[in-house]
Amino acid sequence: MVVAVFGPALILATGGAQSVVQQSPVQAEAQRRPWEMGVLFQGGKGVTDDRDSFQFFMAGVHLGKVLTHELGRGAFRGNFEYAAELFPYWQSNTPTFQRYSCLPTANPSFISCVGPYTVGGTFHGITATPIILRWNFTAKHRLMPYAQAAGGLLWTNHKYPAYGEGPVNLGNDGPNADASVWNFTPQGGIGLHYFTRPRQSLDFGANGVHISSASLGDRNPGVNASVQFSVGYSWWK
Repeated sequence: MVVAVFGPALILATGGAQSVVQQSPVQAEAQRRPWEMGVLFQGGKGVTDDRDSFQFFMAGVHLGKVLTHELGRGAFRGNFEYAAELFPYWQSNTPTFQRYSCLPTANPSFISCVGPYTVGGTFHGITATPIILRWNFTAKHRLMPYAQAAGGLLWTNHKYPAYGEGPVNLGNDGPNADASVWNFTPQGGIGLHYFTRPRQSLDFGANGVHISSASLGDRNPGVNASVQFSVGYSWWK
């Protein structure tokens, strides 16, 4: 018997006869080690007590390359994909509050403060995730679940997140009490590709994202944990 693969079809030839067995979209992509190119929208909220009112919205693109053939057996059979994402639109809605701006004076026993002024509110920015390590589970016919770990970088138009409230508090309002416009975004999640047709899939995902400046600013208020859900569409080339 001779076995040959042509696109999404598997041809079996025995003697002078041959039959065509249609491959599943998932199996066809698993054998080709393709590129994945997609668009996606993502949104979610903070989940810790002091950040549960934070909301996130973003839109961007995904680019990945399947690096291995199928490995393993049974339900855990799959392949390894390296990918990156860019969200040129990023928005976070946060609470607003009042804060003072304080500077040192010639007398080290005193500082000069003005205000209060409003901080917080809506932030905009750009976020990139250049390292996405993804395992695609390829045992199903049209469904290809995945699990991933990733790391990225976030820039915002103002130092994020804002913090401090109430009367003058040197811990919040002193001359060395600023966050940063740069934050890191370590994250991990799960998702699912549903192949609507060969080489095209509808995508769903859920990520847990941590936001931290790694003390690039004077303070590192961060967002310890947020849950963000995504929906997108991919083309496999």
